[in-house]
Amino acid sequence: MKPDLAAVLRPGDRIVIGQACGEPTTLIEALIDQGAAVGGLSAFIATSFSGLFTTEATDAFALSSMGAIGTLRTLTKAHRLGVIPCHVSQVGPMVEAGIIGCDVAFVQVSPPDKDGNHSFGLISDYVRAAVAKARVVVAEVNDQVPSTHGELLHASEIDLAVHVSRPPVEVPPARITETDEAIAKHAAAYIGDGAVVQTGVGAVPDAMLRLLHDRRDLGVHSGMLGDGLVELIEAGAVTNARKRIDPGVSITGALIGTRRLYEFAHRNPLIRMTPTSYTHDAGVLSQLDRLVTINSAMEVDLTGQVNAEQSGASYVGGTGGQVDFVRAGARSPGGRAITALPATARGGTISRITSALSGPVTTARSDVDVIVTEFGAAELKGRTLAERTRRLIAIAHPDFQEDLEREAHTIRRRGF
Repeated sequence: MKPDLAAVLRPGDRIVIGQACGEPTTLIEALIDQGAAVGGLSAFIATSFSGLFTTEATDAFALSSMGAIGTLRTLTKAHRLGVIPCHVSQVGPMVEAGIIGCDVAFVQVSPPDKDGNHSFGLISDYVRAAVAKARVVVAEVNDQVPSTHGELLHASEIDLAVHVSRPPVEVPPARITETDEAIAKHAAAYIGDGAVVQTGVGAVPDAMLRLLHDRRDLGVHSGMLGDGLVELIEAGAVTNARKRIDPGVSITGALIGTRRLYEFAHRNPLIRMTPTSYTHDAGVLSQLDRLVTINSAMEVDLTGQVNAEQSGASYVGGTGGQVDFVRAGARSPGGRAITALPATARGGTISRITSALSGPVTTARSDVDVIVTEFGAAELKGRTLAERTRRLIAIAHPDFQEDLEREAHTIRRRGF
């Protein structure tokens, strides 16, 4: 039974919603059904994997996000999503400052413990900032959400509790191709015993994590984690024993995976959920030696500029936490910052190593460290523009290398 949101919502309210697998799906469904009757509503969600936000659903309210991540991609194609270019670490502070308006917070939580404290379960991220700012806190209390270590929400902070029992949003492992495996092999070569790993979810991260089972004393400090973490811990590869901070504990802000991950995380002290003010903070990250970060991209130009947001006219990605982690990995003693991408797109007809980006610069060439494709790794940090060009062409698909050489020659004649 859906809640009556008219009891708590006012016309023109701005709603901030917990993201990813922490989406409060019952509350979202109620918003879709009842939002038009309230009138003038707007909502912000950083990412979504539920599939609930369709073009028809958003007739009831205006929706914005930090990118076209997950199932939000269809909305950008239909021009129904307002994209706010920002680092994920900025979302919480912008909510606190009122730049992203938050009159109402929609969150998903676990059942309370004996002291009345609910766990935020599968997402920490910016939800605490939303709760602190909101006039009204609406909590979907789901008895199938794991109780995880980290931030808590006391029952006294909830204005409307909606009790449900339904499976949380799941993101199954991606299908891994030979190209993904080749990229993962080059990336994994940078991760030795005792390294601290940051990665996302998807085919390349999943493939890479499978190659790390023989490592020892790996640490984890990441904005998000998937099912691959469970396998690494069970294999004895992840112990977090050598981290200078948070020894013995994997730090993350989001659990994005399946029931296997959720059951593993339930009341497990080996995993701690923290907000982006901790997962992405430069001061925190500076205390991690041998930090190896792995992030993805749409394309990279011949000087090392990275576009992770837009392919031509289509906005299909987002800034996310890439820049925070690229800078941290590149500066970490013994660490590296890896940007991984396939060498081609659209069935091999377009090179992702390009003379000029088709979209915005997500990561500046002054921050970039290592670029990896299925054809190898190009170490760019500290290299001249001419040397970067040579190295990037070497890891481009062979079918495009001659054209890239020609384009690079033309660029050199004009001057970088």
